Amino acid sequence: MSKRILVIDDEESLRELACTCLEDLGGWEVISVPSGHEGLLQAQENVLDVILLDISMPDMDGFQFYQQIKANLKTHQIPLILLTAKVLPNDYKRFAQLDIAGIITKPFNPLLICTQIAQMLGWND
Repeated sequence: MSKRILVIDDEESLRELACTCLEDLGGWEVISVPSGHEGLLQAQENVLDVILLDISMPDMDGFQFYQQIKANLKTHQIPLILLTAKVLPNDYKRFAQLDIAGIITKPFNPLLICTQIAQMLGWND
């Protein structure tokens, strides 16, 4: 059965690239939204195998999204992988305290993103 992935990123070109890679190379079903608010709605309405989450977004950043998704009994078990371009030394400390499956730095390698996700989540082909 195909995996269902939610991609949350305010950069449309990055979302489109991630979706194309995950669908074409991974064979996975992808839901794509530009904001944390829309991501919360999709997480409520869909059964998801993982959420790829941008940290730096307007309105609701990835940390605010994380707090809300983990506080909800219906969504708190969904694995999260952070997508981030800016990783400062303090961010690593903050990330280490979060219950996340992993971090993928942007720009990501389109040919490797499916393998990275599968390894982080222990999905074997």
